[in-house]
Amino acid sequence: MLGLGKFDHHFSTSANAGPLPQANAVGRFGSIGWGDAVKLMLKVEPDDGRIAQARFQAFGCSSAIAASAALTDMITGKTIDEASGISAAAIADYLGDLPRERMYCAVMTFEALQQAIGSFRGKAAVAEADAPPACKCLGVGQMMIERTIRFNRLTSLDDVTAYTKAAGCCSTCFKQIESLLARVNAEMVEDGLIPAEDAYRIGSATPRATELKPHGAPAPAANIFAAKATPAHLRPIAKAAPRPATPPAGLVDAPPQEALIAEAVEELRPHLQRDGGDCEFVSLDGNIVYVRLSGNCVGCQLSSVTLSGVQAKLVEKFGRPLRVVPVS
Repeated sequence: MLGLGKFDHHFSTSANAGPLPQANAVGRFGSIGWGDAVKLMLKVEPDDGRIAQARFQAFGCSSAIAASAALTDMITGKTIDEASGISAAAIADYLGDLPRERMYCAVMTFEALQQAIGSFRGKAAVAEADAPPACKCLGVGQMMIERTIRFNRLTSLDDVTAYTKAAGCCSTCFKQIESLLARVNAEMVEDGLIPAEDAYRIGSATPRATELKPHGAPAPAANIFAAKATPAHLRPIAKAAPRPATPPAGLVDAPPQEALIAEAVEELRPHLQRDGGDCEFVSLDGNIVYVRLSGNCVGCQLSSVTLSGVQAKLVEKFGRPLRVVPVS
């Protein structure tokens, strides 16, 4: 459970959540596939370029909502030029208590802010000329990773994953991300941004990334979803037994949403338990699904990926936006 203080304030009491019909600058970043998304809407005074109002709509974890709310507080009253100088690190510092493994939420709001400022200035959205994405599992582009490494002076693969989610899933993009980090770090050394001894070097990967990378020849008919270290939510789920025929309408009441969500979470639990973890449905409040992680899922660096996987399964099953939030 995340701490109280600024984080809790921005998550639970922000007055800037919701649409802003009179917005004249809009930025978006993220997607359901990425696991989080934010739409940032600004009302900018045309005379002096001052941001009179800022609102947001966010899809994702509590950190995504808190970071989006914090950003709207930070930029309200500032000019567009002043807002453009706000970094992802500044958003995280302002928010406080943002866990390292959720730093991608500060990066997400930073990217949305840059998109909004670009739209106000009449510039087309930044074209990510690095398709296909560097991390295909989560659709993370190379240019976004490069920006994040440089702006936040990252020097480890763990940090790259924490800030962008790249290589945090099946890790088949490990080599590409590793080469990218080494190249950008070398450029940063030349620019005097980091000391040479801090720069990442090929082959000095963390044990976590190495363990996640598939090893050896694949077993017959195996694929990445069969790898033992693959996150449980990405493994194939046994086909369920055929459901009995649906009785005619009006004869029985439809099961409550809570029961259906609990059933869906129960289907995922055996896969999490194979990794020594577990997930339990707690309650439903509107579109927010509260779950409790236990076992190896507690404190796991990939717990956010696990939660994103659970959320994606629920969204796919019920066909409507649902946000999965962990509780203690």
